[in-house]
Amino acid sequence: MSHQFPIRVYYEDTDMGGIVYHANYLRYIERARSAWVRDLGNDQNAMRDGGLVWVVRRIEAEYLATARFDDDLMVETTVRKITPARLVMEQVVRRAETPIFTAVVTAVCMNAKGQPVRLPAEIRALMR
Repeated sequence: MSHQFPIRVYYEDTDMGGIVYHANYLRYIERARSAWVRDLGNDQNAMRDGGLVWVVRRIEAEYLATARFDDDLMVETTVRKITPARLVMEQVVRRAETPIFTAVVTAVCMNAKGQPVRLPAEIRALMR
């Protein structure tokens, strides 16, 4: 299962060199994950109201090429692994067909006390 999320690079996304500032790739992949979860039907507001939230536990990132103002990018999110306690995703940012940034993101659920908890079965089912 994979999800596609388009991004347009705005001037505010760039640094003094005119390229996308490195931290903005993390924003892009966060937006893509949020859109993916919403498109799956997982209401994060309801989840939070029920005492659970998604938390990024780990990100392994690699910068492969630069993006610039007004580039059209696509973020592809693919599930690598789902366990009872964590979700591991691969996210690739592409300009046309060229990968320019890749990340492996591990997310977990936490309760209102900030303790890790098992992913609810209905959420795991949505992502399979």
